[in-house]
Amino acid sequence: MKDVGVQIEELIGNTPLLRLARVADGLAAGVRIYAKAEWCNPGGSVKDRPALNMIRDGVRSGNLTADHTLIDATSGNTGIAYAMLGAAMGYRVKLCVPRNASPERLRIMEAYRADLVLTDPGEGTDGAIREARRIVAADPDTYFYPDQYENEANWRAHYVTTANEVWEQTDGAVTHFVAALGTSGTMMGTGRRLRELNTEIELISVQPDSPFHGLEGMKHMPSALVPGIYDDNLCDRNLEIGTEAAQAMIMELSAKEGVLVGPSSGAACRAALQVAEGLDSACIVTVFPDNATKYLSEGFWGED
Repeated sequence: MKDVGVQIEELIGNTPLLRLARVADGLAAGVRIYAKAEWCNPGGSVKDRPALNMIRDGVRSGNLTADHTLIDATSGNTGIAYAMLGAAMGYRVKLCVPRNASPERLRIMEAYRADLVLTDPGEGTDGAIREARRIVAADPDTYFYPDQYENEANWRAHYVTTANEVWEQTDGAVTHFVAALGTSGTMMGTGRRLRELNTEIELISVQPDSPFHGLEGMKHMPSALVPGIYDDNLCDRNLEIGTEAAQAMIMELSAKEGVLVGPSSGAACRAALQVAEGLDSACIVTVFPDNATKYLSEGFWGED
């Protein structure tokens, strides 16, 4: 019998490009805003892309074998991707995660049988990074530590896939690319490749407006451990978005577009709308890293 099925990793990438028409109502007729629907990846987020690339890079280099346990720090989505791919490809996975990560994220990682090390919520992902480094230093031969914040294979996943998808899906018409910063891989990879395709494309990064924020997965770069893959000279400008503004955008997207997204998507959409203000013609593309399934226990949705 002919094998007509696919493996889970073959479902990663080639996500749809959503037209955001209703939340953009009131902008000039020549301005369009689009978002990559990254929850269509099998692990439910954009992080499937770099996780797969980092695993494949580890296998190619010989640093990841069946005898190793994959370990990394994560706020949740990369951890879910590691756990899913580890289960599918036969690797043990240990993840250092802030204790205040959403219950849904923790439950999904546990469902894939990942071993979780919960870290001080007050230290955010920086605390998880420090714990992962401590564990690896104590027993280096046991672990494969891809270190998503320092790994070139992170941003290269977006250079090869996300950027080229955006270019093809817009027929090369993209004028602005907007992306939230966490590890910064999405912007670093997608932005570099888009700039090669058209040097006039404007790159706009998005981060929280304060060190103390509720935008899970995002980093306030001035106060955080800055990822080694981050280049603050790449983007034309940076926009700071508040937690409440991002959450209000989530509610607007659900009411007007029928799209339920997570906090970083709300921040990205709010930033894209700011970029659009005052423009007469533009094709603005952003990335919605995940949907709301991992955040439905959060209080901002309101009471039943």
